[in-house]
Amino acid sequence: MAKYVFVYRGGGAPASEEEGQKLMAAWMGWIGGLGDSVIEVGNPFGSSKTVGSGSGSGLSGYSIIDADSLDDAAAKADGCPVLQSPDGAVDVYEAIAM
Repeated sequence: MAKYVFVYRGGGAPASEEEGQKLMAAWMGWIGGLGDSVIEVGNPFGSSKTVGSGSGSGLSGYSIIDADSLDDAAAKADGCPVLQSPDGAVDVYEAIAM
């Protein structure tokens, strides 16, 4: 198995406490469904600042998982709650051991 990083883009803050609770339940249900493959649940990102000439990326959080391959990791990202947002996406990266 190798480590893979899910980098979440889009989503945004919930508009109400009730919406926030529903969103948290969706995230916990999805992450819980990944079982033992979850190495680090991760965290959402807060405020950011870009240093350099890039325009920024709109990243919203990350998780780290174990998977057999990049395709397996991408399949595990399917169903992520961020994908319900019109601007939501999950970028999947293999973490190369150094």
